[in-house]
Amino acid sequence: MYFEFSAIPKYLPYFLPAAWMTLQVTTLGILLGFVLGLGTSFLRISDKKILNLPARAYIYLIRGTPLLLQLLFIYFGLRSLAGLEAITSAVLALGIHNGAYIAEIFRGAISSISTGQMEAARSLGMSYPRAMVRIILPQALKRAIPPLGNQFIIALKDSSLASTITINELLLKSQQLASSNFMMMEMLAIAALFYLLYTAVFSWLFHRLEAKLDTGS
Repeated sequence: MYFEFSAIPKYLPYFLPAAWMTLQVTTLGILLGFVLGLGTSFLRISDKKILNLPARAYIYLIRGTPLLLQLLFIYFGLRSLAGLEAITSAVLALGIHNGAYIAEIFRGAISSISTGQMEAARSLGMSYPRAMVRIILPQALKRAIPPLGNQFIIALKDSSLASTITINELLLKSQQLASSNFMMMEMLAIAALFYLLYTAVFSWLFHRLEAKLDTGS
């Protein structure tokens, strides 16, 4: 099969709006997931079952079902009830999905901190919430940076599923252009180039952040 290499620089500018849309959906989804994940991790480590069990159920449900199913469920289910737009549905689905994984990342990071530090903080008169915010969380966040970076990259690639609900991101744009110019492989190659570029840039940024915080120490 003949591959038209000259089509890549010719059609690459057409992908710029879709590349921006992919970045928006990914960033908003991971930010929502960060908030949900951090909150859920606190519930997850709680000794109170009334707090712990809902967190466990949320994590089990989301990690046990595919993102595509969750996306379609939110889009078709909540769209009729709440009138959600496609992009809102995509961000909500990505946020809820990533939140379950980020919750486990934070739970593991918090659990890895020596319990003696919390005991020492409490003996100095700190309340549990204050000790968590001032002593435990800063250390846990440092340890969570590498897996959080990996989760961001996964969310970036998962954003391609938004094409199923007509979000004009990279994958859908490649399909739209291919339907008119009949160069499917070339259009998919351009989409792949953007994903590889994003992955390289964000991997470098998280690596720099990890090095700056000296997470290995």
